[in-house]
Amino acid sequence: MPQQTMTSKERVLTAFASCEADRVPINYQANPGIDGRLKSHFGLEPNDGEGLRQRLGVDFRGVGAAYVGARLHEDVGDRKVDNWGIHRRWVDHDSGGYWDYCDFPLRDADEETVAKWPMPSPDDHDYSGVAEACKRLEGYAVHVGGAGLACIMNTAGFLRSMGQMFVDLITDDPAGLLMIDRMLAIQLEVARRVLEAAQGGIDFMWIGEDLGTQIAPIISMDLFRKHIRPRHQRFIDLAKAYDLPVMIHTCGSSSWAYEDYIEMGVNVVDTLQPEATDMSPAYLKETFGGRLAFHGCISTAGPVAYGAVQDVVDYCRDTLDIMMPGGGYCFAPTHALQDNSPTENVVAMYGTAEHYGRY
Repeated sequence: MPQQTMTSKERVLTAFASCEADRVPINYQANPGIDGRLKSHFGLEPNDGEGLRQRLGVDFRGVGAAYVGARLHEDVGDRKVDNWGIHRRWVDHDSGGYWDYCDFPLRDADEETVAKWPMPSPDDHDYSGVAEACKRLEGYAVHVGGAGLACIMNTAGFLRSMGQMFVDLITDDPAGLLMIDRMLAIQLEVARRVLEAAQGGIDFMWIGEDLGTQIAPIISMDLFRKHIRPRHQRFIDLAKAYDLPVMIHTCGSSSWAYEDYIEMGVNVVDTLQPEATDMSPAYLKETFGGRLAFHGCISTAGPVAYGAVQDVVDYCRDTLDIMMPGGGYCFAPTHALQDNSPTENVVAMYGTAEHYGRY
């Protein structure tokens, strides 16, 4: 039983080791609408993201290397186009809005087109501030990457379309696989250089892959082991070369792949949508507790979005009661809090973690 207050770094790494810390580590991610309302609620400036993380008790921070090269792709009409050539359009809805992926410029591309497609070079990133950022954040659990690092299916779908991406994996389409491997090679090298520049200041690697629908795996185990597992192993091996734990973001019904990820060296699984098949906190804790740590489980489509404040408190307490014993749990939303979440519900969510998440 912990006897003294830990730093955020100590707290997270203790949980990642499936042990009990002084309290459950806390993380935060949100869409712009609810993020802005939370800042206003706490009397913070609209750009004060760090102030909000401190008010919510967030134990995690990320570092990276900004792209500083030439712009590789131009916007097209109302489409915003990034340096990978991915197209996004803004879609309004009743409670806010979101950036929708669209157009899929490489959907019908052949190998030659994919080989020539401009992508951001690892040489055109600025690594000079990584060590200083790590030093500034040394009390927190500092990660490289995030849910998009090493992600194959979503990222390929942004350029090829989701439908064509599945065809690529099933048929071993050379153009689609070349695109995936070009993107992953760049990501892997950028991550390697960030780790080198950090001089030991990074605590874990965060990678991702959306592996399920709400009711079943999104691909077969055979396809996973053929195309996803070996490509993810390269990132896990890189992290292990720096003696770092690995957390993987896995949306939807994803626990079918967790035994493989344990074999591969993954330490923590993220998102953990409790509504999805075989993803309830009780199932995860009973099946994988002690072998994996958990980050997430607080649904963005449940009481936090649609319930009353007391519903949120009860729901978060129930999740903590299941996931806390023995350690190995980090309190976080399932991906980003949505704009339809009432401000008072999100405040109650984090207040519950702070009050009831202590060992």
